[in-house]
Amino acid sequence: MAAVTEAQVEQVRALIAAVPEGMVTTYGDLADVVGLSSPRIVGWIMRTDSADLPWHRVVPASGRPAAGLRARQLAKLRDEGVRVVDDRVDMKVHRMVWKAPTSD
Repeated sequence: MAAVTEAQVEQVRALIAAVPEGMVTTYGDLADVVGLSSPRIVGWIMRTDSADLPWHRVVPASGRPAAGLRARQLAKLRDEGVRVVDDRVDMKVHRMVWKAPTSD
């Protein structure tokens, strides 16, 4: 895995914390915003340091959570008003669009 700085870990954590109820983001979206080389790095960060975050709001780009957590994750999202069809989040409605950082 590529080297990950503490600043990148904190950026990922801050972005996850900023996802509002009723919305989701993807591992890839977070990786792109932070400048990480792979969405898998976001997954690694979440596995090691996200117990206090709304982890359930981060889903694969397909909108279909991994089998091990699918029922729990989708239940939490439904409780927040997220539309789920055939075990997939309606990404067109609920995907959070991040604005790329600008350099002034």
